[in-house]
Amino acid sequence: MKSVFLNWQFAMSGICFAFGCLLWMYIVKHFPFSMAYPMMSLSYVFGMIAAMVFFHENVNVAKWVGVFFIVTGCVLIAR
Repeated sequence: MKSVFLNWQFAMSGICFAFGCLLWMYIVKHFPFSMAYPMMSLSYVFGMIAAMVFFHENVNVAKWVGVFFIVTGCVLIAR
C-alpha cells in the first residue's frame, strides 16, 4: 500500500486533480455558471484530438459532425 503513494504517476495525478479543482473554483467564481459549465463539453473535443495524435485512432465523419456541434454550441454560449 505504501508503494502506491510513492508512485510518481499516482502523485502527479493527484496534483493535476488538485490543480483542476482549484481552477474550477476560480472559473465558477469569476464567470457565470451558465456559461462555464457548458464549456466543459470541450473536453470531448480535446479527448478526440488527443486520441488521434497519441493513439493514432481513426475518426469518422459522424464524430467530426459531433465536434462541430459542440464547438458551435460553445461559441453561441460564449457570445
